[in-house]
Amino acid sequence: MNEKLNRTDFLILGVYFLVSFIIQGKNYIERDALFREYLIDFPIEIISVTSVIFLFTFWLIPKVVAQKKYVLFIVYGLLILIVIPGIDYTIGFWTGANDWSKFPKGIDFVLQTISLGTQQSAFPFALFLTKKFYEGQNDYLKIEKQQKENELKLLRSQIDPHFLFNNLNTLDALIDSDTNKAKEYINRLSLIYRYLIKTKDAEVMELAEEIQLAENYMFLIKTRFENDYDFKIEKPTSINDKFVPTGALQTLLENVVKHNKPRNGNAIKTIISIDENMLIVSNTKSNLKPENESFGTGLENLKMRYKFLSDKIVKIENTDTMFKISIPIINLVNEN
Repeated sequence: MNEKLNRTDFLILGVYFLVSFIIQGKNYIERDALFREYLIDFPIEIISVTSVIFLFTFWLIPKVVAQKKYVLFIVYGLLILIVIPGIDYTIGFWTGANDWSKFPKGIDFVLQTISLGTQQSAFPFALFLTKKFYEGQNDYLKIEKQQKENELKLLRSQIDPHFLFNNLNTLDALIDSDTNKAKEYINRLSLIYRYLIKTKDAEVMELAEEIQLAENYMFLIKTRFENDYDFKIEKPTSINDKFVPTGALQTLLENVVKHNKPRNGNAIKTIISIDENMLIVSNTKSNLKPENESFGTGLENLKMRYKFLSDKIVKIENTDTMFKISIPIINLVNEN
């Protein structure tokens, strides 16, 4: 529950008191009330009701109920409903020029003040508490959304630290052996980093742009490992208006290289296929463990991002000869 007062809190109470006093004023006129009743009773009731509401809302509920001290809550609640409305009732008894011999005493006074307190405060307290509850829910949803955005940004920032190092080593070798290819390599590498910078805060990206990133990344892999890896992209359906998590394809291609080394001159074959609802990356397996064994953090990262972005899940098929991962295509129109 939102424990801060704002302008609309006073507005909702102000509207309530205005309507209440119009109704009470009509009753005062009908019974020809004394002028001091108008002058004193209304301000005292405002003080009494707002005091009860604020004590329950900002002290009793957050401090006592939150600590599950329910007996203490009942005791303090009854004391509030006896003392504050009791003062209001006593002043009202005086302003109405009533006979003090008829003033309730003992248990009658306690019951009278509790009844007065609940009658005066029940409806405005319900309005006020409902308003604060929904404000608190909205604040919670905003915080939850911001937390998800922060976690997504953190996940997006977790790029393989060896990526730049390995590519610089490859570039160094190309400069001496093949200048033209080195220039192309630099161009492709710069396009990748330009894309990463441009999309650093983007949660999802158009599939067409992700395909372009994948093509540039595959060029780097082919240049670095020559014929060790073979890539093919199949696009039997339109890729317009389709989205995937930013950098998802790069993550999947990184996974292929990390976990598979060619054996006996047989290249690792990777096919990227796209249908209406899924993007599928399947590759042959070498059954040779890489020198630097990975713990699958890239795929776990991608799965976590899907939990934030969609109710769809990543599907993995892993056999002795084939590894296949299917990631859902995000349709922003339908998702929202």
